[in-house]
Amino acid sequence: MILGIYPYLVLDGNGQEAVKFYENALDAKILGLQTFGEMPENPDYPIPVEAKNRVLNAHLKVGNTDLMLSDTFPGQPYQIGSQVTVAITISDVEKSREVFGKLQEGGQIIMPLQETFWSPSYGQVTDKFGVTWQISTQVANNE
Repeated sequence: MILGIYPYLVLDGNGQEAVKFYENALDAKILGLQTFGEMPENPDYPIPVEAKNRVLNAHLKVGNTDLMLSDTFPGQPYQIGSQVTVAITISDVEKSREVFGKLQEGGQIIMPLQETFWSPSYGQVTDKFGVTWQISTQVANNE
């Protein structure tokens, strides 16, 4: 079952500033903010110093709407005009696979569906219309 969709902003290193800006401009409540430096450590892939304070994920509440944002990882491509994506949260892995598969028809996979430390199944795909989707599975006991 699809639980919801929301705008997801992708910034290029000024995510912390954007969170404060939207908190003020939109009367947003910050429900959570994680930086790349707070990710679980992996000795094979150490986090570079310049990435540690970049936003991995921020969750803001604007009225009844969720607004999410993150920074790119240093060195990742960033193009003005591509900073707004659509995030979709789904309640089970099988439905995530189905939706991801349908969205990728005629499109391009950016990050294949895979288990992450925040989701049992997460991936990114740009559909045939150029819209980038972030598919995330959120099972009931994994909130």
